[in-house]
Amino acid sequence: MSTLSDLVHEHAASSEADIEWLHLLIADGQLIADLAFADIVLWVPTAEGSFVAVAHQRPSSSATLFYRDFVGQEIRAEWRDQVSEAYSTRSIVDSSTPDWYEETPTRLRAIPVLSRDPGGKGVSEHPIAVMTRHTNLSEARMPGRQELTFNECANDIFAMIAAGDFPDMTAPSGPRRGAPRASDGLLRLDLDGTVTFASPNGLSAFNRMGFVGELEGESLAHVTTRLLSGKLQVDESLPLVVTGRAPWRTDIESRGVTVTLRTIPLRQHGQRIGAIVLVRDVTEVRHQERELITKDATIREIHHRVKNNLQTVASLLRIQARRTHSDVARESLTQAMRRVAAIAVVHDTLSEGLSQNVDFDEVFARVLMLIAEVASSHSTTVRPTSTGSFGTLPSEYATPLALALTELVTNAVEHGLAGRPDGEVEIVASRSDDTLSVKVRDNGVGLGEGKVGSGLGTQIVRTLIQGELGGVIDWHTLQGEGTEVTIEVPLLYLKRRA
Repeated sequence: MSTLSDLVHEHAASSEADIEWLHLLIADGQLIADLAFADIVLWVPTAEGSFVAVAHQRPSSSATLFYRDFVGQEIRAEWRDQVSEAYSTRSIVDSSTPDWYEETPTRLRAIPVLSRDPGGKGVSEHPIAVMTRHTNLSEARMPGRQELTFNECANDIFAMIAAGDFPDMTAPSGPRRGAPRASDGLLRLDLDGTVTFASPNGLSAFNRMGFVGELEGESLAHVTTRLLSGKLQVDESLPLVVTGRAPWRTDIESRGVTVTLRTIPLRQHGQRIGAIVLVRDVTEVRHQERELITKDATIREIHHRVKNNLQTVASLLRIQARRTHSDVARESLTQAMRRVAAIAVVHDTLSEGLSQNVDFDEVFARVLMLIAEVASSHSTTVRPTSTGSFGTLPSEYATPLALALTELVTNAVEHGLAGRPDGEVEIVASRSDDTLSVKVRDNGVGLGEGKVGSGLGTQIVRTLIQGELGGVIDWHTLQGEGTEVTIEVPLLYLKRRA
């Protein structure tokens, strides 16, 4: 299904600022649908004079009216006149008689969507979209106080949408995880910050923090002050949130219970008239987040210690290589030291971030630094060059690939460029959605026709590329001189393993 941006670009001549406004509006579409107990559909005008739906939100507080999405569809003929009137008059238009949808009586309200300029001062001359509320009248019953208050809040938000006061551009974009919803708890504040309505779930959240009594009639600022008495650290945004003055989110914690609050200031003709405060007990959510942070920190520390241990092993191998009197043993120990160092580079990169993925271009740049030591030991000047990009790879992919490339580049220096004063080694990486391809070339002596090395390094490369990564590897001599090794590894291989 096309995204909101794709649909708006396809059907309407809207600016990027208008599209961003619609994204912010529809981010609260679920909240509006829950408050209104109705389906919410967002329509954008087309060049042909019609409207196309770009978003649809179903209420979780009542049964949906539409079991199939309208997204991407042109507006129905029976709704077009009312939506067009709201668009042209810049005013909210209610249906005068019940509208019928598949033998179900409904009430339709059309709300013009006006936006503000990035500075937040001027309102758009024309609506950038129209929002429709579709209420199911077949379930009509005597509404309770909570439903009446929710509807009143929805109407206040609709009026703000039509005036360009909602969404609020000054509201920070917080994470959606743990964000409070209308069903989690809702408080209605007056201009002075006094609670005029508290839903049962909202009251229960405060009761769990130690508040006793009724919230209605109480100043929310005074209530939270009593709950947080004795706390050394309090979020500096808390006073603005609990008085209903700022569209922010904050957490309060008391008696081991954490409650998140989100305030939506309500305005009428540009003047603040009160606020909606959404309340949610996020104790378990915050506990899980702390566990994840602890886990991430532990994993980073493990990678750091593994890196340190590997570097220690590499240092010991280097010392042993310098002390040995056998040239063969010295060369074997030096090669083992380089292999351990290549693995340590991957763990060092992993220890620097929370992700278990690594930027392999950075890893390989550090691996190439090991080549200078190889070249100096053979009295050769090597000019390594790397083109293309490896991209980001998971750790279980990066370790064998780094080790394999270390072997290939080392072989190019030790064997391909052996006996030469200087030479070139080129590494070319290319990546598609399905495959990572790497070519390692040198301008050395080349391989004999049909011959491939049979040493330990070649066996290690074959094991890593073919066995660990499920790829293919090929050695061949270039025209003229030099050797080229081609590696191709399927990127879907690790996904299948996961």
